[in-house]
Amino acid sequence: MQRWKLTLEYDGRPFVGWQRQDNGPSVQQTLEEAIERLSGETVRVHTSGRTDAGVHALGQVCHFDLEKPFTGLKLRDALNFHLRPAPVAVLQAEAVPEDFHARMTCLGRSYVFRIVNRRAPLALETGRAWHVMRPLDAEAMHVAAQVLVGQHDFTSFRAALCQANSPVKTLERLAVERVGDEVRVHAAARSFLHHQVRNMVGTLELVGAGKWSADDLRRALEARNRSAAGPTAPPDGLYFVNARY
Repeated sequence: MQRWKLTLEYDGRPFVGWQRQDNGPSVQQTLEEAIERLSGETVRVHTSGRTDAGVHALGQVCHFDLEKPFTGLKLRDALNFHLRPAPVAVLQAEAVPEDFHARMTCLGRSYVFRIVNRRAPLALETGRAWHVMRPLDAEAMHVAAQVLVGQHDFTSFRAALCQANSPVKTLERLAVERVGDEVRVHAAARSFLHHQVRNMVGTLELVGAGKWSADDLRRALEARNRSAAGPTAPPDGLYFVNARY
């Protein structure tokens, strides 16, 4: 029995999220079925972090155990063949020790949220970025974002259905930059609450639009009440970037 670590890229638009659900196709189900078609084995795939419906991945990490022998290159290429035409790609397949666990041994996760900030509609990025027409001040967003960096009670940025035992998280990085018409929000932490990144981005958008100040953001954080913060940004612009081990 060999444990395999996969690094995945996927377009989240056709999926109900990472986790298997009864209401539609998931990334987990799609991958597990591809593994079974390849090997004849029924496996359970574990991920570094579950993504919601419509959320994408540039470097999602998962693991599973397989009896049939493969090389990493052969497993990567064979899985990519069996994954077609689903928009999921195995970027790398690595043999790892049996004590490796994609979620339990993960030391940190990072995301990027892409906002296309222009008047013109999206022709190529529909479903892959949040289209915001009103002008955004990325520098003001970045300055305000530093209020959230560090260890805090993030109840104000936590989804009502979040199953985490505690709302206290340590945000290692929250940075905002503008690249042409695109505003990118980079977030890194050991772990995140459900919808935390999307709720932070939705609130920072208010800052960028001049509706909120950094002090408003601080008051929302200190309120420890979801209704005190801004709206939840759509999943379209959110990408799981990588997991750190």
